[in-house]
Amino acid sequence: MKQTYLTKTWVVAGLAFICCLLWGSAIPTIKTGYRLMEVGASDTASQIVFAGIRFTLAGLLVILFACIRERKVILPGKNVIKLAFPLCLAQTVGQYFFFYVGVAHTSGVKGSIINGLGNFVAILMSCLVFRRERMTGNKLLGCALGFAGVVVINLMGNQLDGGFRLIGEGSIFIAQLAYALSTVLINKFSRQESPVILSGCQFFIGGLLLLGIGLGMGGRLNHGSAAAAGILLYLALVSAVAYTLWSVLLAYNPVSKVAIYGFINPLCSVILSALILGETAQAFRLGSLSALALVCVGIFVVNRGQSV
Repeated sequence: MKQTYLTKTWVVAGLAFICCLLWGSAIPTIKTGYRLMEVGASDTASQIVFAGIRFTLAGLLVILFACIRERKVILPGKNVIKLAFPLCLAQTVGQYFFFYVGVAHTSGVKGSIINGLGNFVAILMSCLVFRRERMTGNKLLGCALGFAGVVVINLMGNQLDGGFRLIGEGSIFIAQLAYALSTVLINKFSRQESPVILSGCQFFIGGLLLLGIGLGMGGRLNHGSAAAAGILLYLALVSAVAYTLWSVLLAYNPVSKVAIYGFINPLCSVILSALILGETAQAFRLGSLSALALVCVGIFVVNRGQSV
């Protein structure tokens, strides 16, 4: 019954949209956290420490939620840890380490556009590399439309400068390869173990690894406060809820059916950031609406012909 319910298109769409809203709210929240803790835009080491604390806490929250739901103490078994380790190297460590390095060495526009490739690559990897589903014209067209929406919303009022640097644009692309790999691994591993426990375990291990890397690079968070602690707690909850929901969806659906909704994420980021900053004109002008339309059509095209 649960499996049938979680494969319905309207359920997938609703839960995926919640995930994207949460991820979208994380962007302005992270910037607020950096400001409160006086972490500079180019202080990659301290940003990685920030991320390490966030994801370690997220892992603890997910495992605590699982214990409360099951009304017993749940300790991850050997097989869960065995699966969580490669997953955390891709999803938490690989994705976020290279993402933070890349963002510090490229423009926001180029970074956001390359970041949008991750969902495209995840579908291609699932179909062509891991052979977990069949590639179709609808999937290619839907991905192209979704990526076009990401490009449109990030070019509004901006210019796309030339050039490609490995430490900048290259690092963000590597982060997207890691994200795509983690998406396929979640789809595969969640058939063997609980996606909730798997998510919590990989967050905890990955968070500790990031924390160690950041501290080893000389990163520090020296300006703690109640507000800063609240920001970290909120971001941990965002990760715990959004990634766990996303993992559950991937456990019961093809990668393409879930990943296509990831194109909504950058739209939510831009629109929510504009609304939080009071820039409503930017959030609802023609470019934003056009981008949203492209992504929605892309989602419809990919889901056309799949079970509802």
